[in-house]
Amino acid sequence: METTGTRRSLAWLPVIWCLTRTLLLLWVLKVYVFPGPDVTSDVHVIYQGWYGVLRGGTFPLDDVTWQYPPAAALAILSPGLLPFLDYATAFFVLVCVTDLVVLALLVYTGRRPGRSPRGAWVWAVGVPLLGPTVYARYDVMVTAVAVAALLAGARHPRTLGVLAAFGALLKVWPAMLLLAARRRSAWVSALGTGLLVSALFLLTMPGPFAFLTFQRDRGTEVESLGALVFHVARHFGWQGEIKLNYGSIEFLGPYVSEVSTGALFFTGAAFGWLVLWRMLARRFEEHTLADAAFVAVLMFTTTSRVISPQYMVWLVGLAAVCLCFPGSRMRLPVVLVLVACLVTVLEFPLYFADVVASNGLGLTLLFLRNGLLVAATLIAARALWRATVPGAASARVPAGSAGGDRSGVSGEPEPAGARREAGDLLPPGQPS
Repeated sequence: METTGTRRSLAWLPVIWCLTRTLLLLWVLKVYVFPGPDVTSDVHVIYQGWYGVLRGGTFPLDDVTWQYPPAAALAILSPGLLPFLDYATAFFVLVCVTDLVVLALLVYTGRRPGRSPRGAWVWAVGVPLLGPTVYARYDVMVTAVAVAALLAGARHPRTLGVLAAFGALLKVWPAMLLLAARRRSAWVSALGTGLLVSALFLLTMPGPFAFLTFQRDRGTEVESLGALVFHVARHFGWQGEIKLNYGSIEFLGPYVSEVSTGALFFTGAAFGWLVLWRMLARRFEEHTLADAAFVAVLMFTTTSRVISPQYMVWLVGLAAVCLCFPGSRMRLPVVLVLVACLVTVLEFPLYFADVVASNGLGLTLLFLRNGLLVAATLIAARALWRATVPGAASARVPAGSAGGDRSGVSGEPEPAGARREAGDLLPPGQPS
């Protein structure tokens, strides 16, 4: 029955994917123009400009908008694989192919015994909610590496390490996939891969780590959580301004550096919480690796000085992996992230002019989107802590109460016949 239900659930996926991705391609190829600012200019102008520089054997050292680790050069150069297309078209086609690869990985996982097709549905539905921006950045490529790493992680820790390290050299954040890795081989392979790839770039192209300086000098981007302070302050006489700075629209003026520092403080606090969780966590299940990665990226995205719309695709990818596991505790946070994706496409690009103007509509959209991210972060972090840290959930079930599931909480064995979630008792590959 479970296999039949899974097949029925997956039957409509190809249709939904084809329809939504055709629409995305029509938008980025300008067959139909999506309202708001032109989101494809990054590819047509910035990426294509970097392509010319990178082909010359160096990184864009004089361009402060180059704020990416060295392996990002591979994504920017990838349209060269399709020389019969112009640069932008080739880029959009490759992103679409990568999108399909991610779906295939999630469908394959969802069809396995003890897994769920919900993850594939999250990806199929979540990506188009972000509108054409998702195809006009290289973040789908990075997310594909992260999804592959997490799906391989439970059985192949070395593969997890290799892909997480390579992903980190594409856009830093996939390093957080290793948060819940318990095998030393995952960390060793990650370290080896990171050193090897970094050395190759250092030996072949000058300036592979110049991006660190450019990232350090960024300010408070208008869509970030901290930016809400200035959006409100503008209505009470704040004398700052909004302008293009370091490749994004940022607030400049009084107290901006203090708010940016505050964002870094919250990011540091999030890192401290994650370290504490890792030290205290004792119950690790198959889905814990994905759940922990999802929580970590949520925390760093929400507290960042910059929340660009394409960052949301990272969360969609990790959310999809979480829901491949029936035992994942992340269902409610995943729903909140999907709703936040829908609000994101409203605030950029549809009503970005209202966001920049800090008017009522712009403020409403930003408060709603960032509020959803904060709620998802807090709920996800609480769920991860209660599921993995001994004693964290003891208040939910009084000691000695009938039917209480205390497995993995206090370290006591579960009474015979007590209920456990699907996947807790079964070895990989066995049906529940």
